[in-house]
Amino acid sequence: MNLYYSLENKEWFTHSKEKLITIGSNLHQVKKYHTIPAENLLAFSVDTINSIPLIGILTGRNKSNDVIGNGQLFKELQKEILKNGGISVVFTPQNISDSLNGFIYVPNEDKWFPVKCPLPHVVYNRVPFRTQEKSISFYQTYHYFQSKKIPFFNAFFLNKFEVNQLLSRDPFLQPFIPETIMAAEESSLLQLLNKYNSLYLKPALGSKGSGIYKIYLNQDGSIKMNGLKNCYAFKDFPSFWAEWGSKLLEKTYIAQEAITPLLYKGKRFDFRVLVHFSKNRYQPTGIGIRQSQKQEITTHIPNGGLLIPYHHIQTKEHDQFFADTADRIGLLLSEEMGFFGEFSIDAGISSNGKYVIYEINSKPMQFDEEEIEKNRIHSLTQLFFEFAGLR
Repeated sequence: MNLYYSLENKEWFTHSKEKLITIGSNLHQVKKYHTIPAENLLAFSVDTINSIPLIGILTGRNKSNDVIGNGQLFKELQKEILKNGGISVVFTPQNISDSLNGFIYVPNEDKWFPVKCPLPHVVYNRVPFRTQEKSISFYQTYHYFQSKKIPFFNAFFLNKFEVNQLLSRDPFLQPFIPETIMAAEESSLLQLLNKYNSLYLKPALGSKGSGIYKIYLNQDGSIKMNGLKNCYAFKDFPSFWAEWGSKLLEKTYIAQEAITPLLYKGKRFDFRVLVHFSKNRYQPTGIGIRQSQKQEITTHIPNGGLLIPYHHIQTKEHDQFFADTADRIGLLLSEEMGFFGEFSIDAGISSNGKYVIYEINSKPMQFDEEEIEKNRIHSLTQLFFEFAGLR
């Protein structure tokens, strides 16, 4: 069946013979015309009997009021959603009543068009910045969908310390979680540094490896600190704290036990595990390997990391570990923080062969592995339709 949207009249219609066709969670009735206007139309082929799935993708705007976000992800999702007989609309936090204003991607024209839509069946939160999630408009939008009982998943960015504490309280996950504290007090930070001799300092609200430092306690009591671009030296810990204490407090840093990693071909490597909710459990959608090259602080590709295919390191033990931990982490997050349909795990292996879970990310970056991204699009689409209650 073909569904049409009039750019001029801002209305949805069809010429189907079905008695009643609706779109959106508020069951907006699609109008029927016997003749189809020839101009200013968007046409979509949808596979439905009476209700058309409408998927909302929430993103943000920049200072120039332009819509921003992961445009390539949004395009690929629209292609897959259309193949499955639905439609996706990208929109930003706004005043919503019984409809919303957004943008729809039309693949055969490779263009975005402004549309007025009914309320979606499900909302996928891809707002790109933490500051935007703290805005009044986001708060109002989120609570509006909550009041309408419209599934809204991945409601917010995760705080590294809060997640660390949540996972460390779980008996199954606790052995894999590095000891972590807030870098808020000189005495507690020094105590942890004395215990491990080296720590990672990370912004609790950071991402993509930005702002990470590694701090070392030397035998003579002096301090060395390495960043991605700069190195620092201090005669003792009080000297370090005098210069950096206020910065750590201002940026809300955590301090984490520095694990001595297992090496692959002489270099540190980490696992990047993409996870989705599917068939009543959380399952890995794909696993990638990132290896550091010129520095040992982070393995992120934007910081010079190298992509290694998972099968180079893959074992049955690894597969089972990530299957078990993915499901457990997903359940904990959703029980304590609201439903997360998607997240990623940054993990590693210590030099003595112990698994380590470093971080959980609620808005995973795009994976460079094409197969993982393909599986991601498929998994998300199936999840959307499952939560829309139309499959």
